[in-house]
Amino acid sequence: MIATMKTADSPGAAALNRRFYDALWADTYLIRPERFNTWPLVRDLMIAGSHRLEIGPGLRPRLPIPGTCFVDISRAALSRLVRHGGLATQATAEALPFPDAAFDLVMAMDIIEHAVDDEPVFRELARVLRPGGALVLSSPLHPDKWTSFDDVVGHLRRYQPRELLARLAGHGLTLERSAVYGMQLRSRMLIRMGAWWLTRRREQAMRWYNRVLMPIGLLFEKRLRLEPGMIDATRVDEVLLVCRKNF
Repeated sequence: MIATMKTADSPGAAALNRRFYDALWADTYLIRPERFNTWPLVRDLMIAGSHRLEIGPGLRPRLPIPGTCFVDISRAALSRLVRHGGLATQATAEALPFPDAAFDLVMAMDIIEHAVDDEPVFRELARVLRPGGALVLSSPLHPDKWTSFDDVVGHLRRYQPRELLARLAGHGLTLERSAVYGMQLRSRMLIRMGAWWLTRRREQAMRWYNRVLMPIGLLFEKRLRLEPGMIDATRVDEVLLVCRKNF
């Protein structure tokens, strides 16, 4: 079964997420989607005149900003995206304010692990995607890899790969490709240090992250190596999945 590291009815889980990301985006800068290693994939998936949705982008959107619909819980992030031509709505992934089959391309990067109840999120992702449309999402894997950093950033679960794929298939979504995604930190000591700073010195930690760690991370970000189907995720901390909605 999918292991949840905090109980599904954890009090204040939604408030924790909101506080963390409001603080993160309130005093930072927008990074254009072209800077991320997901950009070649996004270009391949976009079609002329496509309707696009990105959920929870903060100020790190992966889809082109002008003309894309963005949903986030942070007003600070949404207002900045609007100034750059985005179409922004404050809402949650559990209740998307869009009609059925409204989008050709949906992105949900690092979203599902934050939901108190992930079933409505999977349902909504599938509902707003048109048949044949593409869904790109990422998520941390393996409950036994849980660290204090998961707690600090508001994760409520890590997924077993087979169970994550079963969830998607249960909502009419078929996996096409996958890749290792994100920073695969191996040092428990560094993880604990990061969690300590985010918990006790958040303002300073955010400043270092935004001004130093994020730019360095972008410089050394590896090219996505997408493979057909599911990669061997035995030692993978986080995975990116490209799915299609069944006709």
